[in-house]
Amino acid sequence: MSDHDMGIGLDGRQYLNAILAREAVDVSFLSPAFSAKAALTPVINSWGGNLVQSVSPSGSFAKGTANASGTDVDLFISLHPSTTYGLREIYLTLFNALRDVGYTVRKQDVSLGIRVGLIDVDLVPGKQQTPLTTDHSLYRSRADTWTKTNVQTHIDVVRAAGRQSETRIIKLWRDQNRLEFPSVYLEFVVIRALQLNFSGSLAERVWTVLRFLADNFAAVRVVDPANGSNVISDDLTLAEKLAIERAAQFSLTQQTWGSIVR
Repeated sequence: MSDHDMGIGLDGRQYLNAILAREAVDVSFLSPAFSAKAALTPVINSWGGNLVQSVSPSGSFAKGTANASGTDVDLFISLHPSTTYGLREIYLTLFNALRDVGYTVRKQDVSLGIRVGLIDVDLVPGKQQTPLTTDHSLYRSRADTWTKTNVQTHIDVVRAAGRQSETRIIKLWRDQNRLEFPSVYLEFVVIRALQLNFSGSLAERVWTVLRFLADNFAAVRVVDPANGSNVISDDLTLAEKLAIERAAQFSLTQQTWGSIVR
């Protein structure tokens, strides 16, 4: 199937590649992610002391799925397995430590959101479960419970899938349609939608993802590859999933890529 067959013109590949170039993210040591880490590391070390094993960029930045516009910087804080504090206490004491030094802090389920200069930063504190694994336990503030996950597994799965370009376009589409669609969930959905898809055209692959979202997306079950009992698709309500379906269905009726994503 060609771009023309999809009714959206022959310039889809050029158009989408131009968007990707515009939205390219700085990954150097002068980048926003590393600047935020440098600014926050003293605060984090003061809070956690020698229990802090590492503070590392994670999320979209580490996976190669970030866009220059509308992307938070994710920093994962790994605490030593010997940490005796409970997960709720870890989360709340970090909240207090950030607030005490002047940050306005937002509770965002497993993360704490702050603004460092012009940069939105999501801090995710986690306690390593044992020295033999990189699995971590995270506090989930919305449900006042905990979950097990592995941030490095998420990074490895997304990088190995090689769907960064398609994911970045769909993230822009999500943001421009003001949809509630967590990035981790979105990334795994794009990978699922493009399983065994060997199309040479970026436009065709993005179109395939939109068709996947438009076609009963609400019924698709997505689980955490690092923890089969963590159902990522449960993070959205049925109404939020149906909003994604409707937005994708509308996009499929458009005649130009400029009407779909910009």
